[in-house]
Amino acid sequence: MQQISPGAVLARIWEIYRQQSPVLIGTAAILFILQLVLFLLIGGVAGLAAAVLFWVLSTLYQGMVVKLVQDVQDGRRDHSVGALITSVEPVLLALIAVSILFAIGVGIGFVLLIIPGLILLVMWAVVAPVTVLEHPGVFAAFRRSRELVRGNGWPVFSVIAIVYLAVVIVSVAAGIASTPLGVVGRAVVNWVVTVALAPVPALSASVLYFSLRDGYTRQEAGSTATEGPPQAPVL
Repeated sequence: MQQISPGAVLARIWEIYRQQSPVLIGTAAILFILQLVLFLLIGGVAGLAAAVLFWVLSTLYQGMVVKLVQDVQDGRRDHSVGALITSVEPVLLALIAVSILFAIGVGIGFVLLIIPGLILLVMWAVVAPVTVLEHPGVFAAFRRSRELVRGNGWPVFSVIAIVYLAVVIVSVAAGIASTPLGVVGRAVVNWVVTVALAPVPALSASVLYFSLRDGYTRQEAGSTATEGPPQAPVL
């Protein structure tokens, strides 16, 4: 199995984030402003509603980012933001189901002494892009993700660890800095941070998917070439 390069994956994540930041950040700002408005209007009463809304919007946004990364594989973006979001609609319910099962599985894994959670986090690292791009079905998507990650566990873990550590550091720093600002100020800062960081996990999963898929395809092609054409039976 040809292993991916964590450095190359991280560089590609940053490259797409930088080049497509108007789309990535602008779309996140529009989607998540609904959550901010809901919170400011009804406050704590909207806790559950805001959480559900945030989950659905985050899932939709993740699907959009997957489609965007697919779109820029040739070096440029050809589809509008509306077209990218619309293209996710046929798989949105499956993507929501996958995200719920992912959260439950990884959450239980972390409760069980952390290590099982980390293993599942790596094995299922590209389950969302698989769902959006390959349409295998909810449970088959998890099997396909594990298949793609096989042989690249440590490189995938390295990318996940670096990305999530960066996200946590920025989130904690912003939370500390916004403490004196009051409820409204903290809500606004939280929205800004959410908008800025929302593309990062989705980009990470998407870039990992294409890196792993390309390596898997090359391996399959190499195996076929090694086997050669079928031999005629000996009579």
